[in-house]
Amino acid sequence: MSVPEPRRLLTAELLSIGTELTVGDTRDTNAGELARSLTGMGVRVVRITALPDDLGEVTTAYGDGLRRSDLVVSTGGLGPTPDDLAREAIAQVFSETPTVDPELEVGLRELWTRRGLPFPELNLKQAWLIPSAVTLPNPNGTAPGWYATRPDGRIVVALPGPPREMRPMWSDEVVPRLQARDLGAKVASRTYRLAGIGESQVAELLGPTMLRATNPIVATYARVEAVDVRISAIAEGGRSADELVEAAAAVVLGHVGTYVWATGETSWSQAIGARLADLGWTLASVEIGTGGSVNALFGDAPWVRFGASISPDAPAAMADQMATDIEELEGEEVPDDLARSAQRARELGGAEVGLAVRARPRTGDTAVSIAISTPDGAHRARRVVFLTGPMGRSRAALAAAAVLLETLRRAGPTG
Repeated sequence: MSVPEPRRLLTAELLSIGTELTVGDTRDTNAGELARSLTGMGVRVVRITALPDDLGEVTTAYGDGLRRSDLVVSTGGLGPTPDDLAREAIAQVFSETPTVDPELEVGLRELWTRRGLPFPELNLKQAWLIPSAVTLPNPNGTAPGWYATRPDGRIVVALPGPPREMRPMWSDEVVPRLQARDLGAKVASRTYRLAGIGESQVAELLGPTMLRATNPIVATYARVEAVDVRISAIAEGGRSADELVEAAAAVVLGHVGTYVWATGETSWSQAIGARLADLGWTLASVEIGTGGSVNALFGDAPWVRFGASISPDAPAAMADQMATDIEELEGEEVPDDLARSAQRARELGGAEVGLAVRARPRTGDTAVSIAISTPDGAHRARRVVFLTGPMGRSRAALAAAAVLLETLRRAGPTG
């Protein structure tokens, strides 16, 4: 076996092998996890492919991947049955013949001996090895992985498909081997979280020139909680990755800065909680017609002192719920004024901030009324969010969170 040449691993392709993936019986989560891991190490993932259990297809995918990229990582196809074809395909691409590794065979046979079961000779396939590969131990299953290196320094990594086997093999066996190499480029990145604007509007404001650039890369993502704009770069042309990101960020903020409410992966609950902590305040809320979406958004945060979700068709139930164990409120009618509801929620929870939200369907969309009571006074806002039903109710909660955070950032002596 010849000694591989040193090669910097800058690009990668991911192969997800298994007919169960291509017919939709199983959802592929492995590729996303591996892509995030590689991207974080400065390796650019250029292609992700799902493949059926077909030797020709899998062999072609490995071969094409090695021609295009420095690293090919596959998941699946390492079982003992005839339709598990990753080993055969890699052997063909490397022009090598797999043989049974004696140590692997002993280990496999011991697994069945410990269970008092006869060893199925079909499983001997999992002890195969080619000269260019080393095995990756699998303490969580019977299928060892392969780490195969070509003379030009390109690498194939074959991992098992079950995530409980793939994840530890990747983190414990593969990542240390890759990091010992000249791996990736120094990457800098920054993510801005936006509210009150859709992804297509963000894309229009940023423009095609910025969004099609390859370094830095500026990309938009429609998430559940926000529209994200992610900027990433590698060092180039005498400029560091951080410098390139900083320059692109200035342009991005010039276009959409007014919509930015957080950076990174900050959630609404985290952002609101951090501001409440700065102010030394807590929150109580009541929501009408949102199906509990506001409470679900905040979760069990310690700064939430009271939260009530009321059906818009049951005002009596609202009165009963808000007046539970509050003697002076017994018999009081539900106020029509949403600002009064915010104040009442604040009183019930013994909190510094009261939030009241009402959502109503309106011609295919959802109208949202928001009232906030703080030591600084009362604040009101109205929003219209896209769609009705569960999506509309969820977006109503996000609109309320955005108004709440904006109000809190203006509030108090440090606002």
